[in-house]
Amino acid sequence: MSGSTPNKEKKRPSVSGHTGRSSLPPNFSNGEEDVIPTMELFGILPRGFDAKDYLEVENVHLFKMQYEKNKTEHHTDRYVSNKLIIRRGQNFSMKIDFNRPYNPETDQFWVEYLIGRYPQQSKGTYIPVPIVPSLEVGKWGAVISEKGHNSVNLTILSAPDCIVGKFRLYVAVLTPHGIIRTNRNPDADTYILFNPWCKEDSVYMDDEREIEEYVLNDIGVIFHGEINHRKTRSWEYGQFEDRILDACLYIMDKAKLDLSGRGNPIKICRVGSAVINSKDDDGVVAGSWTNDYSMGVSPSAWTGSVDILLEYHSSGLPVRYGQCWVFAGVFNTFLRCLGIPSRLVTNYFSAHDNDSNLQTDVFLNEDGITNTTLTKDSIWNYHCWNEAWMTRPDIPVGFGGWQAVDATPQETSDGMYRCGPAPVQAIKHGHVCFQFDAPYIFSEVNSDIVYSKIMKDGSKVVEYVDKTHVGQKILTKEIGGNGAQDITDSYKFPEGTEEERLALEAALMYGVKKEIRDDDQQQSVSDADMDFQSDNAVFGSDFKVTLTFKNRSPNRYTINAYLSGHVVYYTGVLKAEFMSKDLDVTLEPASSEIVEVQIRANEYLGKIVEQASLHFFSTARINETKKILAKQNIVALHVPELRIKALGEKMVGKEMTVIVEFTNPLKKKLQNVSLRVGGPGVMRTKTQNFKEVPPNSTLNWEENCTPVRAGARKLIATLDCDTLRHVYGELDVVISSNTGIALGMLFSLLGALGICR
Repeated sequence: MSGSTPNKEKKRPSVSGHTGRSSLPPNFSNGEEDVIPTMELFGILPRGFDAKDYLEVENVHLFKMQYEKNKTEHHTDRYVSNKLIIRRGQNFSMKIDFNRPYNPETDQFWVEYLIGRYPQQSKGTYIPVPIVPSLEVGKWGAVISEKGHNSVNLTILSAPDCIVGKFRLYVAVLTPHGIIRTNRNPDADTYILFNPWCKEDSVYMDDEREIEEYVLNDIGVIFHGEINHRKTRSWEYGQFEDRILDACLYIMDKAKLDLSGRGNPIKICRVGSAVINSKDDDGVVAGSWTNDYSMGVSPSAWTGSVDILLEYHSSGLPVRYGQCWVFAGVFNTFLRCLGIPSRLVTNYFSAHDNDSNLQTDVFLNEDGITNTTLTKDSIWNYHCWNEAWMTRPDIPVGFGGWQAVDATPQETSDGMYRCGPAPVQAIKHGHVCFQFDAPYIFSEVNSDIVYSKIMKDGSKVVEYVDKTHVGQKILTKEIGGNGAQDITDSYKFPEGTEEERLALEAALMYGVKKEIRDDDQQQSVSDADMDFQSDNAVFGSDFKVTLTFKNRSPNRYTINAYLSGHVVYYTGVLKAEFMSKDLDVTLEPASSEIVEVQIRANEYLGKIVEQASLHFFSTARINETKKILAKQNIVALHVPELRIKALGEKMVGKEMTVIVEFTNPLKKKLQNVSLRVGGPGVMRTKTQNFKEVPPNSTLNWEENCTPVRAGARKLIATLDCDTLRHVYGELDVVISSNTGIALGMLFSLLGALGICR
């Protein structure tokens, strides 16, 4: 539908030259392109033909400056780019200058958008935009909104389901002898993104505050640590920073996602969860949980996604190293940059259930001591993944909205390390038959911990089943603030409710296994129990843990207890045991007994790893009843923080000074210390290395920067060395706008419009 003269429409050929069925190669690259002819003849060119006798395009104005309406109305003015960036399903403006006045009775032209190689209209990779009397929602079209002497202003509407990526722009003019097309002009390249403001788009959200948070916010908060001593750190998503959009499109190229599928957020999330990790496809981030990061950067040293994505785009090689929050942080940048609403979530006590049997096994010897040889399953102290917002037309109605997606390589799905998108609503109700990977995520938040006693004859006796330890709390950043929003109830019903039982039964019906059935457990409820508490534990210092035994019976009990301490990775995998202690406790009827155990710093310091977490197993056997009491607890050691100061005028375009301070709290010197500091819109991330920091001394690092974006911003800093990791600091700063720069931009605009010379 190329113009106002219907009988001419049939003359417009396909750009690719292919009709009907074809055996074109796959079209995986947004960057590759074909040479498009500037002249397509209908036959033999007559003698004396002169293209200048016909309508000729002299210039195309895209209104692509940050302050012009195409970017401001499409909420893309924050992207650092001199290209036009628009969102699909929404009007945008264009002005075309011709060599003479346009006559709709005799002249016919149209706009063309092409992406990748082998452009085909049927694949959505060749989009001819016709000039129409009026725009129709859901279809590409252009109306002439204003006519100048030798120019026309167009209002163009894109389709709400078109491919997301970078398109090449041409303007084509029809002549009696062929089509004359503008030359290839990289400056006219146009990025089209998902549009959560558009009701027809599959990522539409109806709450402006949610869109501001889940699409436009370029700084997030990651919750980590231990559930009772929760830690937070900010993360720079940086989705609007220079070259990040190109890096995100490159990720889809590396994933070999056909261009025709890049309008579908389900497909993009699916391939994104695979290629964000490098496990089987040389993706973005290489994971490591070994505590040896000599060949790259420690996961805790990153301040955000920008450096990672730019390095990957530049080298094409996996960036070392990441752990779950790094994978989730980079994935969130990828999704928000493309316009898909997304958020990062943390599940405390997350089960890594490789066979989805809703069971994590802890094996005890007959005397109640944990058998670390047989105990292979692990519970992560916390695990981070993402949620992406979209419709799910591929499954029954009611399961759209938030979809769980996870880029951390844990288990394979359809032959690759990826997970999701799985409807969160389906996970909550146990409807885990719907794609993708819902049974695995259901197990992450709903598994039981089964304590079994191994008898001398090799038989196994189930002693205790803990149904409440896994998935205790699921958090995400609150809208408009830095606090936590508890979203546990979006994944699971409260423990012990009828709804929770029905959800479990539904999951079992749909194929989730459960080796220990509730009615198979013949154990009785013990009339004695044990509680574990710890001091505020500071890295490098002694602290104490407290075991409290309670007897609710009229009987006198004697208890043999055992407490062991292990250094663990946050994934729950044990590295080394640093202490063990036998305890004998006598409980009088209806009484309690408190036992305090001192934990020495010199016991754990030489074995500590990335997260500075200590894992305690406490088990006890009641001699009179032979019952076993069991607890496992995580103690997250508090590490020192970095202090950040900002000196000077905090204004766009004005130089200011950032100072990072750190005091070494240990009685030993720190060696090969690396500091990073940065913040989107304030300063690009900078790194400084220090050979050593003596005991109890203070390190000062000073850097200058020039902010480029006004408003409430944040500076984020990290410190990393082999002895001490996850040292972190942040500073909120308010950057004021520079009226001089703003006036300069206004005068430039007025000059371009001919109002001010």
